[in-house]
Amino acid sequence: MWRKPRLSLRHAIAIGALSAMLAGCSLLPVEEEELQPPLVEPVKETLTIYEVKRADITKQLTGVATFASDKMDYLHYTESGARLVGLNVRLNDRVKAGDVVATTEMNDMDNKIRLQEIAIEKIEIALKQELVDKSMDDPAIRLKVLDLESARIQMKSLKEQVKRSQLVATMDGIVTYLDPIKPGEQVSAYKDIVTLSDPTRMKLVYTAATSNDLAGVELHMEVGVKLKDMTLTGQVVQTPLSAPPTGNKAIDDKNAKSLVIQVDGLPPETKIGSHADITIVTEQREKVLVIPRAGLRSYMGRDYVQVMEGDSRKEVDVEKGIVAATEVEIRKGITEGQRIILNN
Repeated sequence: MWRKPRLSLRHAIAIGALSAMLAGCSLLPVEEEELQPPLVEPVKETLTIYEVKRADITKQLTGVATFASDKMDYLHYTESGARLVGLNVRLNDRVKAGDVVATTEMNDMDNKIRLQEIAIEKIEIALKQELVDKSMDDPAIRLKVLDLESARIQMKSLKEQVKRSQLVATMDGIVTYLDPIKPGEQVSAYKDIVTLSDPTRMKLVYTAATSNDLAGVELHMEVGVKLKDMTLTGQVVQTPLSAPPTGNKAIDDKNAKSLVIQVDGLPPETKIGSHADITIVTEQREKVLVIPRAGLRSYMGRDYVQVMEGDSRKEVDVEKGIVAATEVEIRKGITEGQRIILNN
């Protein structure tokens, strides 16, 4: 009879250890395959290409101008220190030549003038009485004459003080400016308090941000004027270079960056302060090489373009001409038909 061979203790331990090792191996995670990075196609550069061509180019100045009077009077005091009593006008008031538009303190000047008038009259009466019995060569008569002359000089001085205390309109017009000074405040010498404008003499004024913005504008240039639904023609009659000095800093500073335009055929309803669109052509050329301004590149005084040749590009120095709002004339460096790259 066959019997199962008995395992020795040593063999049994070896078999158990082997079984445990096999069981442990089955519990380890299966190692995953390493993932490859996704393939990313390089982004193609998008270029905007422009083919150089010939065209007409115009440089022009456009803006909004304001109607003002061609004849204005700027009223101010010539001495500082006096206190303002009151302004007798408001904006847009109509005044007549000779009207008093502002006054400063006169220190009871009316009574002083009246007393001086009385003093003069008394001297004149006394002089007439003396002349009844005495001749002009008499010393007493000479003294009376001198007293009368002195009194009249004092009267003239008092009247000049009154005149200096008043701002008087020198022409008929409309009040177009009023200083915000209040009664009781001191006036400053030569600071304009009231501006009068003659509404019968109209001009169009365009004021730029700087004088450089008016480069190229010359006297007698034609101006296109659009007033509401009307299209009119004007002419430049004053530029910063032709503006006469006025001695008033504020006015001279404004003239240094302003144009004055004479417009023919203005409708009668046009008023001071009305606005109109203006266009002045300063330069124009026909059938020249023109590219968009986005195609011209500049660096440290160098002007150049990027020219596309096949699949490559190269930089080419150019000489620019007229620079308009959206286009540039190119005088040298490229030829008609070349392809240039625009700045995006």
